Amino acid sequence: MKEDYYEILGLSKDASAAEIKKAYRKKALKYHPDKNPGDTEAEDMFKKSAEAYEVLGNQEKRAKYDRFGHQAFDGGGFGGGGGMNMDDIFSQFGDIFGGGFGGGGFSGFGGFGGGQRRAKGSNLRIRVSLNLEEIANGCEKKIKVKRKIQASGTTYKTCSTCNGTGQVTRVTNTILGRMQTASPCTTCGGSGQMIDKKPEGADAQGLIIQEETVSIKIPAGVEDGMQLKVSGKGNDAPGNGIPGDLLVAIEEKAHPSLQREGDNLHYDLYISYSEAALGTSREIDAVTGKVRIKIEEGVQSGKILRLRGKGISSINGYGKGDLLVHVNVWTPKTLSREQKEFFERMADDENFQPNPEKNDKSFFEKVKDMFS
Repeated sequence: MKEDYYEILGLSKDASAAEIKKAYRKKALKYHPDKNPGDTEAEDMFKKSAEAYEVLGNQEKRAKYDRFGHQAFDGGGFGGGGGMNMDDIFSQFGDIFGGGFGGGGFSGFGGFGGGQRRAKGSNLRIRVSLNLEEIANGCEKKIKVKRKIQASGTTYKTCSTCNGTGQVTRVTNTILGRMQTASPCTTCGGSGQMIDKKPEGADAQGLIIQEETVSIKIPAGVEDGMQLKVSGKGNDAPGNGIPGDLLVAIEEKAHPSLQREGDNLHYDLYISYSEAALGTSREIDAVTGKVRIKIEEGVQSGKILRLRGKGISSINGYGKGDLLVHVNVWTPKTLSREQKEFFERMADDENFQPNPEKNDKSFFEKVKDMFS
């Protein structure tokens, strides 16, 4: 079971953004591989801290984590930090290390102390439409994606501007003295490499567009608007760079008879006066297929029947929601002479007079129970 992100950083769940950043910087400086050479435990803690900060340091991701836990980042991640490598960490959180160890920064692993940084390719974004059955049970989608990949035969050489470091250092005279600053090289984009040779048809970075089929695992319980991340399936970066990611936005298709509310589903069942008085059984739609339910005689309009476990699987791993069947007694709009005479005769019959029992809840009480 994965460790809690707040516990990794030694924080409470009401920690502020500033406290989260401070706690991560403290952990990163303590467990940085340059300070702990050959210590695999320290490297593991360094990665865990970075993964925790990637989620908790982002307001949107933190809200999803607080609500769904680690399940919110399964099956490709929703932008979670699972499986982060050193290049990911240094490329995303370089500002955290600035000024560490006397202002010199770190070297190694991509280099905030003058070492070469590996450029990362751009991300791709697609939208995947899912029906309610696919959302309820989880599924795997194979999607064709056009992404940029490095063209065969492309070769690179060391950037002449930055000499392969990926950074350009400038010294400025100020009233406080000489100040040195470093910024990504604009010639190579921070990769430290330039195109040497490229085949015909490749772009200025030595990349070509190729269609690829990507398999995407959709976890059960996703919601409309959620976003999954498939690492490394975005555009390639030039040279020895890191491929970007494929960001998958979830779109939920409307179901013809079921309405979703979180993990629960709602179904409107209409029955006749006769069925309400005599009782009946009906077959209704559910995400698992057809379900037959029994309607007791004398059922009242507005009655809610709860079918436990027939809803949507929780993305947080807490079982399944319920299917709530709302019973509606249909009042006929037109009556024959014979039917009118029948109801006229029954108008004063005590069995046709409203007589709610104490345990018959009002409409507002039913709504309150439904949402609690």
